[in-house]
Amino acid sequence: MSNLRQLDKTYRFIVESNPRKHEYIPTRVFQDASKGSLHVARMIANLIQANTGSDRPTILGLATGSSPTKIYDYLVQFHREEKLSFQNVVTFNLDEYYPMEPAARQSYVRFMHEHLFDLVDIPQENINIPDGTLAPEELKAYCHAYESKIQQYGGLDIQLLGIGRTGHVGFNEPGSSLDSKTRPIRLDKITRLDAASDFYGEEYVPPLAITMGVSTILQAKQIFLVAWGEGKAPIIRRTVEGEVSDSVPATFLQQHPNCEIVLDEAAAFELTRYKNPWLVQECEWDEQLIRRAAVWLSARVKKALLKLTNEDYNENGLGSLVAEFGSAEEINLIVFNQLQHTITGWPGGKPKVDDSTRPERKAPFPKRSLIFSPHPDDDVISMGGTLLRLVDQGHEVHVAYQTSGNIAVFDDEVIRHLDFAEQTVEDKEVRQRLEQLHEEIRKEIASKKTGDIDSLTMQKLKGLIRKGEALAACRYCGVDEARAYFLNMPFYETGAVKKNPLGEVDIQLIYDLLQKVKPHQIFAAGDLSDPHGTHRVCLNAIYQAVDRLKTEKVSWLAETYLWLYRGAWQEWDISDIEMAVPIGPRDLMRKRKAIFKHQSQKDTAMFPGSDEREFWQRAEDRNTETARLYNTLGLAEYEAIEAFKRYVF
Repeated sequence: MSNLRQLDKTYRFIVESNPRKHEYIPTRVFQDASKGSLHVARMIANLIQANTGSDRPTILGLATGSSPTKIYDYLVQFHREEKLSFQNVVTFNLDEYYPMEPAARQSYVRFMHEHLFDLVDIPQENINIPDGTLAPEELKAYCHAYESKIQQYGGLDIQLLGIGRTGHVGFNEPGSSLDSKTRPIRLDKITRLDAASDFYGEEYVPPLAITMGVSTILQAKQIFLVAWGEGKAPIIRRTVEGEVSDSVPATFLQQHPNCEIVLDEAAAFELTRYKNPWLVQECEWDEQLIRRAAVWLSARVKKALLKLTNEDYNENGLGSLVAEFGSAEEINLIVFNQLQHTITGWPGGKPKVDDSTRPERKAPFPKRSLIFSPHPDDDVISMGGTLLRLVDQGHEVHVAYQTSGNIAVFDDEVIRHLDFAEQTVEDKEVRQRLEQLHEEIRKEIASKKTGDIDSLTMQKLKGLIRKGEALAACRYCGVDEARAYFLNMPFYETGAVKKNPLGEVDIQLIYDLLQKVKPHQIFAAGDLSDPHGTHRVCLNAIYQAVDRLKTEKVSWLAETYLWLYRGAWQEWDISDIEMAVPIGPRDLMRKRKAIFKHQSQKDTAMFPGSDEREFWQRAEDRNTETARLYNTLGLAEYEAIEAFKRYVF
């Protein structure tokens, strides 16, 4: 998964004749996004070099967003280290928001210059990006001219694409026709919601965009569509394996003679050859694959595990599994017991019992439990019930808040806190300083434009608000405030949605804390579909710190378990869960109240992602759905369940 590590085992399959028979577009899967990006960058570079040698220009259609950024990084690297020249390259960008000033932080003009154009030797006159500053009456003629200019160059040699959750390519939203050309288009609500974080609120996202049409894209000689991460997996399956439909414009790519989908393993996971490989090839059955197959079959035929029959297996492509194990009953019992053994009300281990089939060890007891929370509320949102259970059962619970979360605080929250501070301070000198600060902050807010970076003072105040809320949640849960750590990892502290790369200081902060606490169990966010990437970076920092400790052969690490939780964005697949902690009605309410302590995130979050519900609602629905799925498999009925997957060092 990306350049972090695989969280799920890669199954080893006996390849039969056609494992990709469900796929209607050639699809190449790489271990991580970095390797996939290198492949595409090398293909682009090879074409540039070949055309340069033949004294022909290379016409590139380029995309923006997070998906192609590593491709551009590699192209810049080739330019610097391999003397790849862009002197004979002409580019046409897919799209631009409308209206949009080119210097705006969200502008695709600015994006392309920062990520590629300013870092290579491409002539300015060879760059073409839709103009977001035109008057409405100029748009039609401009779009026609943009289309004509592409044709004057003989069309695009390579078109690079990302994909949106609606299946849009460029800004060709659902309903876009096969013969559509470059044009203005109204953005879909989901697209605007996905873009909300870049604009600091959905209401600030432009309602329109200018985009190349589906027809324009399909006329390219070669197309690469890239997608990374679990969040893209469902729409990738629909694009690659579904019927062609204008409701999912990306499916039109099935009609292109030279299109390749390039994925990391996470984005590919919903494809049949990964998720349900028994439907396309003979499998080498291991424990986890057997569980995945039985859970899938149970959902498909709507029966509890122990009610599945030989006929159910045979009629749904799993006859080879029955043939290998002899009967459905034996398979059912194996999987039922596996799932039953994941359930525990003792996430820190239950003392003085047989722990041979339990997910956590009985000793030592009590344990030192270190919970890493990427943002100041992920701990209670994602595993608040488990946190409460650990405290209630007497474990020494530590919580490390990896980032300040300051960009997710609304400006009026700062004013509200300053109002309160002014009214409670009696010292005249201190009060005057507060009044002066209050006035400075009000002036800053009044002059701020959408997307402007807060001053360092404002960033600090917002960070303090979130720190206070996190401490309030700790107190409510019974966590000693002295065991709450605010790491403020520097990669995050840009004041903008876009963060810096993970650095040595970030990793060292994690390393030092691990050495200080020497935990018996670590909990970390494995929620890699976080749309802003912070969870991914925070987990990478933990992995790298653990790797150093492992290299140094520190004694305590050998006795440490690392449990990965998921949060507001998604949940582990039932077949992947290795520890399921039941949460009763009382503790579910306690968890909700702990989340409520984060008042700046209550009612409306600054960055809600693709889900407009409040975080406590998402968390409860996710936890109750996990419990429901366990129950439909024939296991005990619980109010809610928090799920974890163990990462083995």
